[in-house]
Amino acid sequence: MEDIIEISGVSKTYAGGLVALKRIDLAVRRGEIFALLGPNGAGKTTLINIVCGIVRSSSGGVLVDGYDIVREWRKARSLIGLVPQELTTDAFESVWNTVSFTRGLFGLRAKPAHIEGVLRDLSLWERRDSRIMTLSGGMKRRVLIAKALAHEPRILFLDEPTAGVDVDLRHEMWQLVSRMRAEGVTVILTTHYIEEAEEMADRIGVINKGELVLVKDKADLMREFGTKRLSLRLARPLARRPEVLAAWHLELSQDGGELTLLYDARDAGGGVGAFLEAVRRAGIEFTDLATTESSLEDIFVTLVRQNQ
Repeated sequence: MEDIIEISGVSKTYAGGLVALKRIDLAVRRGEIFALLGPNGAGKTTLINIVCGIVRSSSGGVLVDGYDIVREWRKARSLIGLVPQELTTDAFESVWNTVSFTRGLFGLRAKPAHIEGVLRDLSLWERRDSRIMTLSGGMKRRVLIAKALAHEPRILFLDEPTAGVDVDLRHEMWQLVSRMRAEGVTVILTTHYIEEAEEMADRIGVINKGELVLVKDKADLMREFGTKRLSLRLARPLARRPEVLAAWHLELSQDGGELTLLYDARDAGGGVGAFLEAVRRAGIEFTDLATTESSLEDIFVTLVRQNQ
């Protein structure tokens, strides 16, 4: 799959001396959903703003579908839709007018059918004549998304798009993202709802303190860094972890009634079978067993802590 965004050696140091980004190298594939995760202040928004031409990098370069974002900024920017964190809209303008005006900013002819479709997709059609100032916070967020889609971009940046919004909008937002992905639109998102990234993203990037910690396919990330747990509900409580099972990484519950094996997600097969056989040979009886595995959030927290 070819790359639609190429970020090469991008750094950003602000006038006050704050180093926001440190030599970021990243390629985003055409048509994928890429999730950029990181704690507050990690540099996510700065990186997005550089790609979108809002902030100038201190060094390095960015190509958007082959266009340099500095020398060919009009062509590069015309391919990008951005949904920012901040609710910045013209309070006295109507929904229809502000979304239509955004399309005009890109030099495109009016296309009422497209604007209508976007507003309907975002449940804004009934409020198309309402002034922005009369809308709720969730509705204003919908307007920002509509504005980002007004010029039919091929790349969509979503910077915390569902922060502080209702559940209905979150569901509608991800349904819309799925449809756009099916149409070949590339989606880059940051989110604090890591379960959304786990469900939606093809690849995950983790950024911390201005450095890109890793970039991996989601499935590879879950397999490589994930931990699985096999919990046995014991027929009779144990006072301590059995010495005969010392070769395994075990946890014993406080009441002694549950014994848990922690194992690498890559060792899902033989390791568990050997453990259960060892439990049987040790004469330990159990009445039930259950397995769980690390979520993306667990992995994210671990990675951030390792790179403090």
